Amino acid sequence: MSELPPPPSIADGAATDDVVAWVAEHLGDLTREGADGVTAGAIRGGQSAADTALAGLDITGYARDRSTVLPVNRRGASRMSPYIRHGLLTLREVWDAVADAPSRDRSRYRDELMWQEYARHLYARVGTDLGRSLRREQPRPQGWTAQPWPEEMNCMSSVVGELHEDGWLVNQTRMWLASQWAVRAGATWRDGEDEMFAHLLDGSRAANRLGWQWTVGTGSGKVYGFSRWQVNKRAQSLCRNCALKDACPIENWPDDDLGPAVDGPDLNKAPIPAGPVHVEGTGAEQVWITAESLGTADPALAAQPDRPAVFVFDEPLLRKLRLSGKRLVFLTETLGEIASTRPLEVRRGRVADELSGRALATTWAPVPGFSRIADAVAPVELHPWPWLVRPTTSSVRSFSAWRRSH
Repeated sequence: MSELPPPPSIADGAATDDVVAWVAEHLGDLTREGADGVTAGAIRGGQSAADTALAGLDITGYARDRSTVLPVNRRGASRMSPYIRHGLLTLREVWDAVADAPSRDRSRYRDELMWQEYARHLYARVGTDLGRSLRREQPRPQGWTAQPWPEEMNCMSSVVGELHEDGWLVNQTRMWLASQWAVRAGATWRDGEDEMFAHLLDGSRAANRLGWQWTVGTGSGKVYGFSRWQVNKRAQSLCRNCALKDACPIENWPDDDLGPAVDGPDLNKAPIPAGPVHVEGTGAEQVWITAESLGTADPALAAQPDRPAVFVFDEPLLRKLRLSGKRLVFLTETLGEIASTRPLEVRRGRVADELSGRALATTWAPVPGFSRIADAVAPVELHPWPWLVRPTTSSVRSFSAWRRSH
């Protein structure tokens, strides 16, 4: 068992370098770069940063520019996803914030928020089965001999570099990486998904696995084919400055054959786990906060603003995942700000062991790991998850069908 010193708080004057040093010292051995390689990503963590981003959210032109890759100043993507992923902003808050946007932009943006909600519904239903092909095996093309993301392809080296340095990508380039890895190169999609997940500040198994399965055709009825056409349309300079511009290995469209059907989990109409509708239980002395729900609006935190909180860095899980240090820096920036507003205990170890014997309040979360740990620690006070659309009984076979029912 290990209690860590309080994380530095940027809200109290600490610098990002102080947070990086804290992560390197206390968690660096769990990162893929090691303690000496820990850096911050391109998006700051913490409630203040999330609130500032929300206050400045302007999606005018989103429908036109959401898929733009270059130039960077023309990108229409909002970069809100890390805050949504970790509960610093709820989907409802972001949904309401764009109410006055131009109607076409508002509709497209809210569709993306609903996609995030759909991913959570799907993950709540199938759990870890989202890590295996849902409906079909991936196609296995023949003849690709290079690495899945070849460095000599400027479109790949540029996007992978941005992933590694910033920890965030526009959705268009996420699809490029997934299609190039699995549809072009025939490498196993789960390996590519793991590689992307390790670096993304908004990395969630729900959204990332769903995105990969949709792109490579294992969870949908269509393969997304990556070719030079997309690069020329979204980022012409990448092709112009590529060493392979006269011998492009993705000049033509790839085969779009689907893989064979698999006997996957049942995606048809059935109950979707949703957690409690109202608070269950009372008498908690401390709030257990999870990486799913770190915002000040977290129901368990908000119920008693002065109640002490505890967060546990899950050592066995982090040792297995080997996440990039920039993901832990984002989390630590957030924890440091929480610690500046209420007593916060930060620990490292096996979560169930670190929380054993405590009278805990917590917010239910739509991920399989939460249920497993909650069963072990038995919180005395369980708060509802802030769904955008509360699950009932519906099919999760496709986003379009699910969307029509909501």
